[in-house]
Amino acid sequence: MVDPSQMHAEGPNGGPIDFPVDLDALTPEQRDAFGAGILALDATGKVLACNRAAGTLCGLPPDAMIGRNFFRDLLPSAHVPGFYGRFLASQRRNLTGQAFEFVFGRIPAPLRARIGLQSGANGCTWLTISPLEQIAAGPSREAVLAAIAQRSRAEPVDPSLCEREPIHIPGSIQPNAVMLAADAATLEILAFSANAADVLAPEQFPPSGLNLEAVLPGAIVSAIRDGLAAHTLTDGRLLRRMLTLPPREERFHLVAHAHLGRIIVELELAPERPEDFLTASPLDTELAMMRLRAAETLTEAAQIAALEIRAMTGFESVLVYRFDAEWNGEAIAEDMVPDWQRPLIGLRFPASDIPAQARALYTKAKSRFVIDRDCVPVPLVADRSAGNAPIDLTFAQNRTLSPIHLEYQRNLGVDGSMSISIMVENRLWGLMIGHHRRPHYVAPETRAAATVLTDAFAMRVQEIEGKALWSERQRHLDVQGRLVRGLTRSDDFVTSLTQGNPTLLDLFGATGAGIVSDEAVCLVGTTPTEAKVRALVDWLRQSLPPGETTFVTDTLVLHHAPAAEYTEIASGLLAAFVGTSRQHLLFWVKPEMPSTVTWGGDPRKPVLPGSGPVAVLPRRSFERWIEERRGHSAPWATWKVALAAQLADAVDGVVLRQRRKIDELTGLLADKERLLEQKDLLTREIDHRVKNSLQIVTAFLHMQRRQIADPEARQAFSETSARVMSVARVHDSLYQGESMEQVDLGQTIQTLCSDLAGMAGDEHSVELTAEPGLMVPYRHAVALSLITTELVTNAFKYAGKPEKGARICVTVAGGEGAAVRLKICDDGEGMPQGWENAKARGTGLGMKLIRAMLDQIGARLDVENTDGACFTVHA
Repeated sequence: MVDPSQMHAEGPNGGPIDFPVDLDALTPEQRDAFGAGILALDATGKVLACNRAAGTLCGLPPDAMIGRNFFRDLLPSAHVPGFYGRFLASQRRNLTGQAFEFVFGRIPAPLRARIGLQSGANGCTWLTISPLEQIAAGPSREAVLAAIAQRSRAEPVDPSLCEREPIHIPGSIQPNAVMLAADAATLEILAFSANAADVLAPEQFPPSGLNLEAVLPGAIVSAIRDGLAAHTLTDGRLLRRMLTLPPREERFHLVAHAHLGRIIVELELAPERPEDFLTASPLDTELAMMRLRAAETLTEAAQIAALEIRAMTGFESVLVYRFDAEWNGEAIAEDMVPDWQRPLIGLRFPASDIPAQARALYTKAKSRFVIDRDCVPVPLVADRSAGNAPIDLTFAQNRTLSPIHLEYQRNLGVDGSMSISIMVENRLWGLMIGHHRRPHYVAPETRAAATVLTDAFAMRVQEIEGKALWSERQRHLDVQGRLVRGLTRSDDFVTSLTQGNPTLLDLFGATGAGIVSDEAVCLVGTTPTEAKVRALVDWLRQSLPPGETTFVTDTLVLHHAPAAEYTEIASGLLAAFVGTSRQHLLFWVKPEMPSTVTWGGDPRKPVLPGSGPVAVLPRRSFERWIEERRGHSAPWATWKVALAAQLADAVDGVVLRQRRKIDELTGLLADKERLLEQKDLLTREIDHRVKNSLQIVTAFLHMQRRQIADPEARQAFSETSARVMSVARVHDSLYQGESMEQVDLGQTIQTLCSDLAGMAGDEHSVELTAEPGLMVPYRHAVALSLITTELVTNAFKYAGKPEKGARICVTVAGGEGAAVRLKICDDGEGMPQGWENAKARGTGLGMKLIRAMLDQIGARLDVENTDGACFTVHA
């Protein structure tokens, strides 16, 4: 590497990149004389010309750089908005003399340089790189490299050291962002990233002691205050905004959140146009989610998710990584470029690869994107007066990763990376992992889209696994229910559970089962011998702690050494004692399932010590390592253990302790059924007597009517008699029907209309059309019967003519849902215009009664004239 002090090119103002000559006019030899790197790029970034210093910076001969893309092939760490984005903007706006600083991670050593952009001839752009200072790799990185050199002499160390690494307080962020940390109560800035001068005005730097209002737009600060007041910026919830900041008037993505009394604000330069970088559109996300929703199996859903997220983000490899019950991981799906160096699909990884505190961080903060593994972290500068407590970056989008994790990525051959948590039912189910062999930038919108799509995959996982689990549990619950019902009908629970249909063997996918009751042993299916079962039960009675009634394992030989004699029959055991006396035991066994597990490296290798601030070293080998597993059965699901315990409780409660209680309850049930029969008879007798009483009242009204000469009084008695009779008919239907709450409306109205026609005389007639079996509640039947009575009697009075009586049509039918439609039409002259507001021809009592009944049951009355008056009740 050339000494930076020798690579500065003095310009008219003494600046390191302000060349006093026209670069187009220089010969290659003249450009080689400059200590700064000089390159001519076309509109796409392809190198058209470069000097010797540029080749030294890139570690290649100048001739080898010609024709290659500077941002994609030579220095992909520069393919970010802060470099490539500004290059594109300078071309679009035809800007000259643009300058900014950029820090390279490794070319081949970290370097801070001043970048110049000048318009050249024939549409090219001159790019100048003037080194300002070399940057030390940092103690963490140097310690890792030094420890690797001493690895042959390393001894195993306590792996818990890795568990205690404080990865949530790294003290630095990735260089693509700027961070401000302020007090949540006062919004006073307490700490900031060392590169804050890149986005702040000169008078605002350093920002320590300033309020956020002094450096951010007022609308943004108001949104932060509102979020704090509403408690919507905590627990990983973020405020996202776009804003423009001077002096370059560049647009930034702002992300803010609150944590432990601090407001963390992250600013990241935004691409000027979405097409400058691979940016996912809402349509892309929607189509990907549609494909994901169509997946029927977990394997299919995982493969679709990996494919769609790789297409969305541009990573060379995206894999779906799933944790098992012991936090070992497995790559269950992977989508990659054809020449990907190390496929991970099907490999398993030990839990130590992602230690507990890392999993805890993944549970809290959903996504982590690393543009450049070898970037130079930007330290946080804290206000000493604010105390020395480190800033907790648990939920920060751009926090730097652990040097141990970065070394792990280096060993894996990965540079740019992505990790998005797959949370299923609030538990870390797995990770969506992206890998790239070179630095790789993903736009913020695409990061958000990938996170959303990962959440959609998590929901699909929950649906698929939940459906399968529900189906399996329902099948087992059905078998268990049939077993329990058999217990209630049997005096011998052993016979019921082992010789009935179903038996214990139909539960839990077992190949053998049995019951030990006192000293008797009853076996079903393939099991160890009776003597070995007795020895096993004796061991369980002695070794199981007091109060515990269940035992489960898929490696019985590790707990009970004599089981080595029958691992092929019973490597897995699920046992449940009946009660606390341990006289009776239900058990199930599964055979050994010899298998091979392919690990990504030997999981037995010890953790090795590091040096300096790095406590331990990650492993370097990811070669396939095959483990032959013996003595293991298929695992037992936790819910199956619970079902076994429930069945044991049923045996204990239903058979052994509650047999006499069942007999007592059976007697009580018989007594209750007799009482219910008596109540039914009594209720029917009451309805019968009410009906008879109402008929007697009707008869008395008829007798009184015949003794009155006044026509109006006689009419009033007739109407009253009809109303009483309508109620009597409802009680008559109740008495004759099977239900004490429902009435056959058609039958009731038919009988009622026959009675009303008989009372009116031979000159009147009523035709009824009724839907059979139309049952309505008692209260509705009474109201509709009274309405029918009023409308039919009114038709007799007003629709008939002197030369002939009235002809009335009554229709009873069901409507939508549980609705009822009652229609009464006559052949009279119809209702006069404005009859609703006209004075009643009689007392008006009938219409008042109709309206009251309509309101009581929430019904509606429609009236129209069609060859007479037609009334329709919708109830």
